[in-house]
Amino acid sequence: MFDWENMRHLLAVAKAGTLSGAARELRVDHATVGRRIAALEAQLHTPLVERLPRSCRLTAAGVLIVEQALRMESAAFDITRQVKSRQVSLSGRVTLSASPVLATHFIAPRLGDFRQQYPQIQLSISAQAHQVSLSRGEADIAVRHLRPREPSNVARRVAKMDFDLYASRAYAHLCSPAQWAFIAYEKAFADMPQQQWLLQIAGERAVACELSDISGHLVAARSGVGVAGLPCFLADADPQLIRLEHDSAGFSRDIWLVTHRDMNRSALVRTVMDYFAQAFARDLALKPNPLLAKAD
Repeated sequence: MFDWENMRHLLAVAKAGTLSGAARELRVDHATVGRRIAALEAQLHTPLVERLPRSCRLTAAGVLIVEQALRMESAAFDITRQVKSRQVSLSGRVTLSASPVLATHFIAPRLGDFRQQYPQIQLSISAQAHQVSLSRGEADIAVRHLRPREPSNVARRVAKMDFDLYASRAYAHLCSPAQWAFIAYEKAFADMPQQQWLLQIAGERAVACELSDISGHLVAARSGVGVAGLPCFLADADPQLIRLEHDSAGFSRDIWLVTHRDMNRSALVRTVMDYFAQAFARDLALKPNPLLAKAD
């Protein structure tokens, strides 16, 4: 009987396409992945991976085995979810994934209140810019900005996150819009809706700097480097910043709470979802952005 850990390493190589990519995904070193693959090949008496100069390619036998292993992995995730979904006590660990801005600036400040209400629930918050897989158990609950399309998921639209333009009260060109310089995202985030909205407003005006996350934009705006497009719930609470008047349309992103349909049966998961659904609805209410209304 083969070692499942070896099979897990083969799956990582199949997904990443390289030993080093699989090592990063599994958080092990390159040599460990190579040893695991070699051990699995020895156990099955057949080569599974071709080591090319810059990548790895599955052999015909490797493709067949990976297809079977993916089904096995999916079944293992199903078992884990179904067992966890049967929990009836409000005691245990719940993992929640959210975008960095919401994880840091909305969810984390409310953990003290949550802990007072539910002292037996341990929340594990993961700030992820990318979308995690609920089917694979990468989180029990995800906070997303796009409506999920996976048929296996259950979703609630709980709020809107409004954005607007902000700058430091000490910004040198505060009263001279023609001289505004903008704080944008790095080129890797060119497809983000808030990046496109900001650059459309900026037009031919300068981009002062580029940063990869909203927390960085917040700090840069405080420093007086330029104008940032920030979530209103975050920037309105900052005494160093001022919301700028402009003629462009406003911008909002939906907030969805999502879980797998199996986990939706868990009292533990539903309790966490209900708490944050109420928090989002209360503090980021589904109310129209006045600039969006004006643009319509």
